[in-house]
Amino acid sequence: MATFHFELVSPEKLIFSGEVEQVDVPGEEGDFGVLAGHAPFVATLRPGVLTVYGGSPSPTLVVVRGGFAEVGANGLTVLAQEVVPVDELQPEVIRQAIQDAEEDVADAKDERSRDKAAERLANLKTLKDALGH
Repeated sequence: MATFHFELVSPEKLIFSGEVEQVDVPGEEGDFGVLAGHAPFVATLRPGVLTVYGGSPSPTLVVVRGGFAEVGANGLTVLAQEVVPVDELQPEVIRQAIQDAEEDVADAKDERSRDKAAERLANLKTLKDALGH
C-alpha cells in the first residue's frame, strides 16, 4: 500500500512524524480517512479517536481534543489541542468527568456558562462512545 507523510502536533510538542498508510480522523463534520494521494482538504476536529495505520502491526489509537487537520501536497498534518494515547485513558476517569459536566450544566448561573458546560458534556459523551466505554 502507498504511504504518505503524517505529522501529529500538540501545543507542547511534535507527537509523531513519519510515513503511514492511512489515518482516520474525527472531523467536526464527520469522520474521514486519508490515504496517499488524497485531495487537498482542511477540517476542524471534534474530540475523538484518531487511528494511524502503518509502521506497526496494529493501528495506533490516540484521543484528540479539538484542532485542525490539513491534507496537502506534503501529506497530512493534524494540529490538536490535546493528544492522549488511548491506553492511558481510564473508563472511570471519563465517567467521572461526564458526571461533573452534567452537574456543571445543572448548576450553571447563566446561558453562556450552561452552553459551555453542555458543549463539554457532549464532547465527553462523544469520546466515551468512540472508546466504547
